[in-house]
Amino acid sequence: MDDKKNILVVDDDEQILKLLKCLLEANSYKCTLAVDAVEARATMKDRNFEVVLCDVNMPGESGMDFARYVLTGYADTAVLMVTATDDPEIAGTALEIGAYGYIIKPFKPSELIIDVANAIRRKDLEIQNRNHRNNLEKLVAERTEKLRDTLEKLRKAMEGTIQVISSTVEMRDPYTAGHQRRVAALAGAIAAKMGLTEDRIDGLRMAGLIHDLGKIAVPAEILSKPGRITEAEFNMIKCHPQTGYDILKDMKFPWPLAQIVLEHHERMDGSGYPQGLSGEDTLLEARILAVADVVEAMASHRPYRPALGIDRALDEIQQNRGTLYDTVVVDACLKLFKEKEFNLE
Repeated sequence: MDDKKNILVVDDDEQILKLLKCLLEANSYKCTLAVDAVEARATMKDRNFEVVLCDVNMPGESGMDFARYVLTGYADTAVLMVTATDDPEIAGTALEIGAYGYIIKPFKPSELIIDVANAIRRKDLEIQNRNHRNNLEKLVAERTEKLRDTLEKLRKAMEGTIQVISSTVEMRDPYTAGHQRRVAALAGAIAAKMGLTEDRIDGLRMAGLIHDLGKIAVPAEILSKPGRITEAEFNMIKCHPQTGYDILKDMKFPWPLAQIVLEHHERMDGSGYPQGLSGEDTLLEARILAVADVVEAMASHRPYRPALGIDRALDEIQQNRGTLYDTVVVDACLKLFKEKEFNLE
């Protein structure tokens, strides 16, 4: 198998062409000659060259412009400039555009051969590094895709678990069937309107689906009681955020679900429960969930009263904007319904 390196020599001086051809072939290189850039361009279309030796000053297209052409279009080819002009500025330009060397005529044959060999070695290393980098990028992309698939499967499994938990709560409290799903949907829409990231919106939806998980510890007869509940019964219901938190706190989720569930009945003025937190002491997600929870609850039927309707629910959050409910959250919710971007049905 012939493994000789191909060298293209471009020079308008016939004597230089003959000299370089003789010298290169004596050192086991294949040598092809061209008298100008036009002939060189045509030659390069049909063959691959490891190195191009190019004169700087040639009739027609200059050697520097031809070098730019080679360096731009032939990534696996090294360029060495050969010239009788010992000009530091021209030499600097040649190196800036990517030439591997600047050889001054008359040159020593041994030095030229060393320059050619070094150019080939350097280019081979660059090709190896580029191939290694491409292979590495491909491997990273493949592994990233596998990881993305794995995470998506885990996410779906997690969502399935949350859906089961949500359904379990609603089975005990048929009057609020669908409440958690509607709250989750409204909370997600409010968060999107506020410009939260997709990841935070997903976490908020998950929290919405199980925000009443703690009601599993409240007797079913209290949850479905048709008349007014007593203060003692209400105190039992008020424990459900804490109970939900206690159930969720040791579970590993990519979002602070337990904390959101714990804080969804807190209010901006500190009048909420179970901790009496105020203002921004609560998570933004919890403040969003609080508004979505109130709007859905008032708009829907309950055992102890008929549905009050969406207009009454929106009046409630408007009137208590900044007092009970976060101002920015209320504004986003009102805008959703005003612009008819969301429907609770």
